[in-house]
Amino acid sequence: MKVNAEAVRLFLLARHFLAPARSLAGGTDGVLEVFRRLGSIQFDPIAVAGRSHDLVLHARVAGYEPAWCDALYERREIVETTNKALSFIPATEFPWFRVNWGRKGPRFHAQALADNAAVAERVLERIRADGPLSSADFEHETGPTKDWFGMPENAVRAVLEAYTVQGVIGLARRDGNLRYYDLVERLLPAELLAREVPVREQLLHKLLSRYRAHGLLGAGGAGGTFARIADPQERNELRKELVELGALVPVDVDGVRGKRFVLAAELSLLQAPPEPTPSVAFIAPFDSLLWDTALLASVFDFDYVWEGFFPPAKRRWGYYVLPIIFGDCFVGRIEPRIERGEGVVQVLDVWWEDGFAPRRADGFVDAMRDALRAYLRFAGADRLEWAPHIATEKRLFPARP
Repeated sequence: MKVNAEAVRLFLLARHFLAPARSLAGGTDGVLEVFRRLGSIQFDPIAVAGRSHDLVLHARVAGYEPAWCDALYERREIVETTNKALSFIPATEFPWFRVNWGRKGPRFHAQALADNAAVAERVLERIRADGPLSSADFEHETGPTKDWFGMPENAVRAVLEAYTVQGVIGLARRDGNLRYYDLVERLLPAELLAREVPVREQLLHKLLSRYRAHGLLGAGGAGGTFARIADPQERNELRKELVELGALVPVDVDGVRGKRFVLAAELSLLQAPPEPTPSVAFIAPFDSLLWDTALLASVFDFDYVWEGFFPPAKRRWGYYVLPIIFGDCFVGRIEPRIERGEGVVQVLDVWWEDGFAPRRADGFVDAMRDALRAYLRFAGADRLEWAPHIATEKRLFPARP
């Protein structure tokens, strides 16, 4: 099958619930619908513009409130695991994520437990006796610090992560960025934990999860798109098996090198995607829609790089910048900062794509105003403050919740 760039744009935005933006009904049901479609959503604790998973959900769920996702987490309807990175997944999929590489691979975590056996035993005993504990609860029993790949690794933190990777403990809750761990059998139903899925099936499921999250990935990918799923040769074998099973369908995209793969269940949507309703969405830096930067450049003509790790002098845009989608195009970038104590969203800067003029784009001004109002409600703020050098946008997009 062969498709053109326009069909790919329309397809991706429709299957990501962005045509129009904020198109799902509010509440926890809307949040769960996103999880059912995407399979997993990357978690990142940086919250200058909103936590990453909250921004993903805000773009898709009407009136989204972070408390909705928090409630699902507290009810164990979603759980944390390592997928492409630290991610939330539906709890029902936990058996397919028991084989977990963590951040650094199984050998690293097995070695961490072996090197710190006495600490590991005491940590597990205390959690078993006292319930959810964080690394801070072991401040008098940190054990040795070991240099791993040039980075110091505290023994207790290494043990906690290793036990999490092995499925012995899990995340019970977060207090800010402090994670509290408990025995996994106290976090999830016994029938879910009792389900044993062969390792091969787990690997197939995890590979398929990356295609679910994006919608039209190729065989490779930037930024560790397929990290932590076996080695490249085995991944190729797993992908071939998914095609033979009929779960994935190879696709050729005009102007794009290499095969792309679409979920078989979404093939009809790719063949006849709907026209988008004009709307504006702000996209999180770790949104799965942005994973394939080569595809963004080819079919959206959008050059995307997250610059959060760049030194300020090397940034073309800013630290935590959200791409702006209008219709089926990326039209710019915005750098908001939520000042929660003041009830304000500061807009530090806005960059428009070459050739895009906000005033001349039919329907854009109203759609941008609507998106800004929605963002203010999401941020719990009552006003925008624009940086002095973007006074034109301040006049063009006045917004209050």
